[in-house]
Amino acid sequence: MIARVAGVDEAGRGPLAGPVVAAAVILRADRPIEGLADSKTLAETERQRLAAAIRRDAAAWGVGWADPAEIDALDILQATFLAMRRAVLALALTPERLLVDGNRLPSLRGLGAAMDAEAIVRGDATEPAIAAASILAKTERDAYMVRAEALHPGYGFARHKGYPTALHRRLLGERGPCPLHRRSFAPVAAAGEVGR
Repeated sequence: MIARVAGVDEAGRGPLAGPVVAAAVILRADRPIEGLADSKTLAETERQRLAAAIRRDAAAWGVGWADPAEIDALDILQATFLAMRRAVLALALTPERLLVDGNRLPSLRGLGAAMDAEAIVRGDATEPAIAAASILAKTERDAYMVRAEALHPGYGFARHKGYPTALHRRLLGERGPCPLHRRSFAPVAAAGEVGR
């Protein structure tokens, strides 16, 4: 019998604002999804198309978040692991094995009695389940940051999604941080000092 495998990946480790979002996906062998690839290599329209196909055709999928306050309290790596654990716990099916993009693994404690895991560097380019997770994580996070523009206007979140672009850094310097900003990140901390 083939083990039930979930691919796990995240989006949003590098931004100055917003959550880090992880997804876990268990694909179905009888319903392959054509075109799965690292979300960073796909056009936005293709990511959206694939995200809909993943939600429709995967055996199970789950999304987990860690918000800016958790990132500041834990650090970005531990917050990423928290989001990954939440994504796995959100799955409707319990996987027997996790394939996690990267070189480190979240704790498996409490996720499943017989679960094991493997970290795979660049797994989002080589493992379809991880690629599917990268697509879901990216589309979920991007949609959140577009909505955040209405709650926190004037920062350009719908354009840069919280990443440290020149526009974002300029607006952060002019306005100071908002509640979505990660205050433990040096550019945000510096902008907060200037704004005092």
